[in-house]
Amino acid sequence: MKIIVLNCGSSSIKYQLFELPSQRVLAKGLVDKIGLKGSMIKHWRDDQTEVKL
Repeated sequence: MKIIVLNCGSSSIKYQLFELPSQRVLAKGLVDKIGLKGSMIKHWRDDQTEVKL
């Protein structure tokens, strides 16, 4: 089973995707400065490869 956990703030969203029951993190990321200049999206795969958009 896979579970996604979201933390939504006023100008950011953070997330992690877990595989259960091992609790392995499959992916994680954040969307920062939503609606502001300089906003960004960062995403990490389970092998810790970072992808910036």
